[in-house]
Amino acid sequence: MVERLETRRDPSEPLILSIDDLNDAASAKLPTSVLDFYNSGSTSQVTVTDNSLAFSKYKLRPRVLRDVSKVNTTTRVFDKTIEFPLCIAPAGIQAMAHPDGELATSRACSLRNIHMGVSSFSNHSVEDVVHAAATTTPGRHPIAHVMQLYTMQDRELQKRIISRAEKAGCVAIFLTADSPVLGVRYNEERADFRTPAGLAFPMLEWSSETIRSRTHDAGFTGFNSDSHSWAREIPWLRSVTNMEIWIKGVLTAEDVLLAREYGCDGVIVSNHGGRQLDGTPATIDALPECVEAAAGQIRVHMDGGIRSGSDIFRAIALGAECVWVGRPAIWGLACDGQKGVSTMLDILYKDFRRCMQLTGCSSVAEISKSALGIARKDGPLARL
Repeated sequence: MVERLETRRDPSEPLILSIDDLNDAASAKLPTSVLDFYNSGSTSQVTVTDNSLAFSKYKLRPRVLRDVSKVNTTTRVFDKTIEFPLCIAPAGIQAMAHPDGELATSRACSLRNIHMGVSSFSNHSVEDVVHAAATTTPGRHPIAHVMQLYTMQDRELQKRIISRAEKAGCVAIFLTADSPVLGVRYNEERADFRTPAGLAFPMLEWSSETIRSRTHDAGFTGFNSDSHSWAREIPWLRSVTNMEIWIKGVLTAEDVLLAREYGCDGVIVSNHGGRQLDGTPATIDALPECVEAAAGQIRVHMDGGIRSGSDIFRAIALGAECVWVGRPAIWGLACDGQKGVSTMLDILYKDFRRCMQLTGCSSVAEISKSALGIARKDGPLARL
């Protein structure tokens, strides 16, 4: 008889089975000031908590005796087929979590075949981030990158960022529209948070010395525009780029209608991860009215609070074409760089696939409102 040998896990290493496990492991590695910067929201932090908790109101209504042996999780985003309806959101200062920062994230996205957003506050240039993905999976059609952009006082700098992103191969601008000023973040003020020495913002053309000379709040106030408007920003962007224009930070039907009126290509339902205005609705709760206002005439994505594959499923069921995650990627980076981000993506992919199977959905197109009910305090589950 041949004895079967099993590979035993090193008990000293954390067992990462969920996104919460990943968060716990990252929390054990990151300095308190860095962890607070990544995880905290604005003022009382109600919204940052609500973003995740709100998903639990939407109960899954599984259908049984369905053939799900050939479940297909793929979908098309930016005219490219991706492995499942999730992308990595633009999140700044990733090199605080791991020196490779956005480069590691881009490589992990390429291996999993999903798209990635690049923050204006990236510690690596958009050229290098795009190149990292292309060289990770040579010979395969590259993933798409989008460039996150703020409305800026310095139009020439803004134009240089756009030009560099377009030349690097980015397919869209994600205009962050919810930040005429920075949200009030008590933890940053209490800790006098500064970006660690040696980290630059190459897209903003800021050196480490420039960044360290002022607080995060002061630096933001110095370059962002609080006089922005639909009429000022969208036509100007159209005049300087051929990339798609998406509006990030939308929470109301009224703004979706304006995005349609101004010919935008899409909206991202987002409250900036709870980091801007505290007390706004969780994005999963704002999603339905935005989808209704879109009326199929403009694409709708969302971010905020997604911590499981069933959360992705709920968002798709409520009408999102795709979802984006930010903090889970940061936690993956902190745990193990590129491998940590890949672990995070594996967790969400497997959980989403299994959720599809257990609810009886063989394709993303089959996911609909009929798969959800809303929890009520006074009686049975309410159909959506």
